[in-house]
Amino acid sequence: MKRIAVLTSGGDAPGMNAAVRAVVRKGIYEGMEVYGINYGFAGLVAGDIRKLSISDVGDMIQRGGTFLYSARYPEFATEEGQLKGIEQLKKFGIEGLVVIGGDGSYHGAMALTKHGYPAVGLPGTIDNDIPGTDFCIGFDTAINTVLESIDRIRDTATSHVRTFIIEVMGRDAGDIALWAGIAGGAEQIIIPEKEFDMAEVAKTIQKGRDRGKKHSLIVVAEGVMGGNEFAEKLAEHGDYHARVTVLGHVQRGGSPSARDRVLASNFGAHAVDLLKVGRGGLCVGIRDNKIVENDIVETLEKGKHKADLSLYQLNKEISY
Repeated sequence: MKRIAVLTSGGDAPGMNAAVRAVVRKGIYEGMEVYGINYGFAGLVAGDIRKLSISDVGDMIQRGGTFLYSARYPEFATEEGQLKGIEQLKKFGIEGLVVIGGDGSYHGAMALTKHGYPAVGLPGTIDNDIPGTDFCIGFDTAINTVLESIDRIRDTATSHVRTFIIEVMGRDAGDIALWAGIAGGAEQIIIPEKEFDMAEVAKTIQKGRDRGKKHSLIVVAEGVMGGNEFAEKLAEHGDYHARVTVLGHVQRGGSPSARDRVLASNFGAHAVDLLKVGRGGLCVGIRDNKIVENDIVETLEKGKHKADLSLYQLNKEISY
């Protein structure tokens, strides 16, 4: 291939810019022309496409968000929308596409694959819920952002002898809650992948109080329920002086961590290597610290992200 393009879609994640930068610079290094598509699949269908140079991605590796912007575009789920996108790609002479994003973005790339158009997916989502990879671009930065907040909340929780319920993102996955909760020393981690008993949660808080513990931190993944709803249900079992913090979109922003920058750079360069030899219909990931690629259709149709429940058990054993 001599001409490829790259887009970011869905929720932004720290490290997306680093991935785009790697695609552009690796592509140019390999003698290709690289085009950027603004506003994801919406921009693709609209033909909002421009050629990118080395300087266009300068001073980008450390920036959060995505300079190509992003947008929700449910119309791309229809065959009509997909064919319009392919028409635009052919109009610009683009032979292959790199799609950076989460589940919805991957399904867009898969749709192009089923139409015979070469696309490669890169996992970019703080939720870390994409099958075929151990880690997604943005996850490491997000959990460190959450961890900083947990550390700050512990200070005030201890000062006032309170229970704090911290609601974190993750969609239907509990990875952010698991990793940040363990790193932050949370007494309870509530995730979609594991059932919980509110009476047991209350009992654990009370046991801590009885032995003089000055705070309780409960990290709740949004896929279970909202933090305020959780606090209301907890109150049915006693007054634990609970306060709720909903971290929200602060988890998505900020400069990417070193790990996310390196991961994104590796993913982007590998995607170019695949397209260079005409290989599409794939998604890139990392398994056992090695960069891998898998068939995107098989990955999405047969694969499913699974939380590491050994981490959940570890927290139960060391958090009391």
